[in-house]
Formats: sequence, C-alpha cells, structure tokens
Amino acid sequence: MLYIAFDPIYIHPLPEGHRFPMLKYELIPEQLIYEGLITEKNLFSPGELPEEIILLSHVKAYWERLRDLQLSPAEIRRSGFPLSAGLIEREKRIAQGTINCCLHALSHGIAFNVAGGTHHAGSNWAEGFCLLNDQAIAANYLLSKDLSKRILIIDLDVHQGNGTAEIFNNEDRVFTFSMHAEKNFPFRKEHSDLDIGLPDGTSDNEYLKILSDQLSILFAQHKPDFVFYLAGVDILSTDKIGKLNISTKACKERDEMVLGICKKLNLPVQVSMGGGYSTKVSDIVDAHCNTFRIAHDLYF
Repeated sequence: MLYIAFDPIYIHPLPEGHRFPMLKYELIPEQLIYEGLITEKNLFSPGELPEEIILLSHVKAYWERLRDLQLSPAEIRRSGFPLSAGLIEREKRIAQGTINCCLHALSHGIAFNVAGGTHHAGSNWAEGFCLLNDQAIAANYLLSKDLSKRILIIDLDVHQGNGTAEIFNNEDRVFTFSMHAEKNFPFRKEHSDLDIGLPDGTSDNEYLKILSDQLSILFAQHKPDFVFYLAGVDILSTDKIGKLNISTKACKERDEMVLGICKKLNLPVQVSMGGGYSTKVSDIVDAHCNTFRIAHDLYF
C-alpha cells in the first residue's frame, strides 16, 4: 500500500506570505482520501530525528546553533523563516519521515513524504525555507546502515538542489542530478554531479525530451540501487516564481517517466514533494496529487 508521511505540525506563526503554500500539506492527504486512493491507514506521522543521524549530513556547530536557536540575524534571513523551537521540531520530523519512507520503499517499492524536499539546506547553512536536508539525511542514513551502496537523487524542483549538491560533493556513492530554471533561485549555484539549467520559458516538449534523454543515461551509467525523487511542481506555468512554462499534463508525464523507470528496474524510490507556488492552491494540490495517482497505478 502507499506509505505516506504527512506533516501534523505544519502550522506555525509565519509571515503572511508563507501561510498559503503551507496549506498543501493538509489538502493533499484530504484530496487523496476523498478520491479513495488512500485511507487513514496509509498515513503516518513521523517522530523526531535523533541528533546522531542529523550529524551524518550537517556540521555539528551548525546543528547546535540551529537547535539552540542561536543562528545570526543574517542566517535567519537566509533561512526565510522566523526561527522557533516548533520549526526545528518540524524539520526533524520531516527528515525522520523521509527515513521511514526509505525503509518502507525498500520493502514495498515506493513511499512519499507530503513535506520534504528541503534541498537548499547545506551541511552548514539554512536557506530558502530549508533548515535540514531531508533527502540528504536519509541517503546518508541508508549508506551508514549499509542499506544502499549506490544512490541516485533526481531533483526536478524548479530550483537547483544546491544544498544536496554541496553535502554530497565528495561522495561517489551518491549521484546528484538537478534539472532546474537556470536564472532562478539560488543565484549562487553549487555543483551537482549533473546540472541542467533550463532557460526561462522552457515548454513541455523540450523539457520532457531533455529529461528522457538524461534519465536513460543516468540509470544506465550510475546503476543505482536506491532512488530519491524530489517532485516539485513549481515548474508549472501557473507558478508565481517558477519561470518555466510547463503544463499540468507535462508535469504528470514527468512523474510517469521517473516512477515508470524505477518500477521497470525494480528500484525502491522515496518521493518528497518539494515546491509549488501557483496562484491557485488547487493547481498545486492537483499537480502533487498526480504524482500519487501515478504511483497508485504503477505499484498498486
């Protein structure tokens, strides 16, 4: 069955501009239940991540300052969030949820984190609403427990996965692939193992052709035994900050392409949902739910 980590503490005192995108964390599970694709039994609320697991990916001094709410004003501005103990708890639960999803995917093929995709958090920095990097933490957990030997991270959020790239810069067992809008945030890019920076206005056919060509090469050359997929829907033409021109149909085809290859090759995959900032929350929720619908059709 679909195994889905959901965010039970997603509401915090946030600036007005941040409340709208956070609605999706509640609405996605509600929509999937309404459609009959899942029941409450498919959902789990993760606990808090142990500190020793965090330190596999994040520098101790950074983590301790974050934990103790001692980031500088400049670091807090870079994070995008007003710092609070509740926010730190949320980040720990998100990362633990991604680890739990990995363990389920190893047994059942696929699992989802409704939140997650905190790919801007580097080993010693917070940035772009990301404080702890959930997929990096989970990947390092798998490696540390000898549950995986070769990992492929497919990051298709509209923004480069700069934190993920930095964390795995010297880790040959993890291949980082980011396809993103080149002129979008972050404006200082890190170096993934493979970066494809797309020009503003890239449309459906070009996007899908580039992705298809690259995925064929990546799976053949890297030969992963575990896949992480960051399925951001901020690539949509309706997205307020995305800068690409991708339809909901093509976004769904993107998900079919990635998950279809993982299913064909019998590779476990963990999916974190990533960004989505369309003007209408229904556009965000529908595009994210398409990812779940495809997984349901392919795996169940």
